[in-house]
Amino acid sequence: MKSVLQELVGGKALIFIVVLGLGGSFQNGFHLTAISSPTPYIQSFINSSWTYHYGDVPGEKTITFIWSAVVALYALGGLTGSLSVRYFTSHLGRKGTMLLNSGMTIVATVIMYISKPTYSFELILVARFLFGCGAGLGGNVHAIYLGESSPKKVRGMVTLTAATFMALGKLSGQFVGLREIIGREEWWNILLCIPSFFCLVQLAILPFFPEAPRYTLIEKGNTQQCKKALQLLWGPGDYKIEIQEMLAEQAVIGKEHNKSLLDLLREKNLRWQVLSILVINGCIQFSGVSAFSVFSFNIFLEAGIPEDKIRYVTLGIGASEVLISITCSLFIESVGRKALLWRGFGGMSTIMTLITVTLYLKDYSSVIPYTTVILIFLFIIFYGAGPAGIAISLANEIFIQSYRPAAFVFTGLLRWLGFTVLGFVFPFLIGALKPLSFVLFACVCLIAALYVYFILPETKGKTLLEISQEFKNIRACGSSTEEVLCFETKL
Repeated sequence: MKSVLQELVGGKALIFIVVLGLGGSFQNGFHLTAISSPTPYIQSFINSSWTYHYGDVPGEKTITFIWSAVVALYALGGLTGSLSVRYFTSHLGRKGTMLLNSGMTIVATVIMYISKPTYSFELILVARFLFGCGAGLGGNVHAIYLGESSPKKVRGMVTLTAATFMALGKLSGQFVGLREIIGREEWWNILLCIPSFFCLVQLAILPFFPEAPRYTLIEKGNTQQCKKALQLLWGPGDYKIEIQEMLAEQAVIGKEHNKSLLDLLREKNLRWQVLSILVINGCIQFSGVSAFSVFSFNIFLEAGIPEDKIRYVTLGIGASEVLISITCSLFIESVGRKALLWRGFGGMSTIMTLITVTLYLKDYSSVIPYTTVILIFLFIIFYGAGPAGIAISLANEIFIQSYRPAAFVFTGLLRWLGFTVLGFVFPFLIGALKPLSFVLFACVCLIAALYVYFILPETKGKTLLEISQEFKNIRACGSSTEEVLCFETKL
């Protein structure tokens, strides 16, 4: 039996994972955090460029509106990119879509860079939308490509690297945004262009890697090319078991490839899978983790942390998310997806409750604010050790080939709509409810933990057809005075 390390270095899989990650979810993570550092500089630029072009000084409401558009267009672009996953993967394949996405990101980089010398805030809006499109499209296709290129014994670990590169992107955005690095007024446009260097790396190297083996066999019907792709990625071998599993799935699918999102939502046999994705991804968006990412400054200020120390605390949280994501990837195949998920959500619920208490008690002791920081660190650890990576892996594993792109369209829709809604609602929520707003997040996490524990089947080490059967066998149970009555759900 090969070790995990032997699996990764037996072929070119490790290089493949790194190249795909840097041009994939890394981009989204970077842009999520990097935008916070140059915020005052970009707002000042909007003011001066408006005056330069129109001759008058814009009002405060105008500046606020344009800045809100800069933030919102990234989310709108992410939603647009997510909705286009099925179209591009059907016509260009997984590899072709990733290359197209990198090219689009480089175009966005050029637009962002020239916005400053041309005194055009309009170009910032265009670039942010394109960056968002790249994040929505590339992040989803990245996960699909990984899942369809991995043998089932390392499938969970490999797909979890998408979450690791997301965390690396967040940390990188926080780090380079420090004033000691390039978080200065004269360099804000360069700061937002940095991740595109890795897209150039992907454009140079990815063409030498094969298309996803599962896509090559099931959708293109090329068994020989599939075998060659597996050998290139994972080393010498006949891969008979993997190919037989793909052929069995191909036989079930027949010619019905590339189902639409509407087809996915209408399919009665997939309603438990769709409900699972809805509950898990919806609860992640409203678990509070997005609030910590986007509004960390305000939260730490509310907790009583000195303003000059907040950026370093935030950097520490980013580092802990990276480390726990890497650690989680080492245990996912032994512990299993279900256990990591329900324990992660359960821990997050408990910690959110404790954060509510410490925020109320912050004025009673100078130690309390730092207790809040420790709890937030623990929250991110539980998030990174469970929901962050498992949700990506799960979307790959519970849908067969014909429905997988539509499933990622659905998850992208949930992610970006949730991100947009929370971005608008949270400032009002924390203003109205103060610390009690975190109780709502605790309840959301508890709902997810209970759903996973009682309903979601384990997917570790199973073929996609076996997993589909597990969902069909889900039973809802009720009890009477004499016996427990179980019936197969018609959901």
